[in-house]
Amino acid sequence: MNIGVVGAGGWGTALANVAAANGHNVRMWSRSAQLVEEINNSHTNSTYLDGVTIHESIAAGTDPQLLHGSDIMLVSVPTQFIRTVLEIYDFRIRESLIANASKGIENKTLLRVSQLLKDVAKIDRDNYAVLTGPSHAEEVIRGVPTTILAASSDEQTARTIQSVFSNATMRVYRSNDVIGAELGGALKNVIAIAAGIIDGLGTGDNTKAALITRGLAEITRLGVVLGANPATFSGLSGLGDLIVTCDSRHSRNRRVGEAIGRGKSLQEILAESPMIAEGVATTESAYELAQRHGVEMPIVEQVYQILFFNKSPRLAIHELMTRESKSEVQ
Repeated sequence: MNIGVVGAGGWGTALANVAAANGHNVRMWSRSAQLVEEINNSHTNSTYLDGVTIHESIAAGTDPQLLHGSDIMLVSVPTQFIRTVLEIYDFRIRESLIANASKGIENKTLLRVSQLLKDVAKIDRDNYAVLTGPSHAEEVIRGVPTTILAASSDEQTARTIQSVFSNATMRVYRSNDVIGAELGGALKNVIAIAAGIIDGLGTGDNTKAALITRGLAEITRLGVVLGANPATFSGLSGLGDLIVTCDSRHSRNRRVGEAIGRGKSLQEILAESPMIAEGVATTESAYELAQRHGVEMPIVEQVYQILFFNKSPRLAIHELMTRESKSEVQ
């Protein structure tokens, strides 16, 4: 099949590499002429995946026409830039099946990526799937055994995406719960920032376990209110992705939190790295979604206060620990 990849970051490149290794014709688009030249000439992407070689059949370009006629369009642009990129560049995205690899919720509109793509590109919901789950690009590109989820409202679309990206080192499951898969992939980044803060403060394993468990409870509460299947959050796009993002050295969101726990400001952290931690923007959207729907999300609220109002992380932990006692399951 012809696979077009919008965006040449780490995750998009890793998935492109999987598809190319499976024998598909892969073309990648990037705004960066320098990165395009590196991919085409050196078969590397040193900005996002240093020290690895990508499949030599992958071709890159800065002209969106390169992706015209794609059977599948893989969207791997950071969520907050999807609208702008699709409004500026003509990828003819409606002519393809869409596989979304971005994990976030758009600020202000509070749209999930499937909703965002429908709003800006009028895509057919049955031609859309989200690829999500516990999968750091740095390991996928090296062939580390990985399992992810392809969620679509259309069974055949899910099966097609599943087939394109499945091989001996990448096992893809399928689901029809797009809402749950998208929310799990987005909201776990907020909890991962909190996990990093805990690591930066050096509070310990008990605290991290409590955070992951209660963070999953918050994600599930919001997800159910928004129409997700609660069982989804016990799977790859929920618990699986939450564990790996909260505990991995590869997690940009966890690293952001760790730096905050060690005393750096958010502004300093963002200025130091060209790589985007989706959880920062998603924290704002998650907080606003919780407020809009009346869902209690105390961890998300504290991360929001820490990131955007310079609240002391230790004070945030104290307030979480001294909240009114209640039943675990409500």
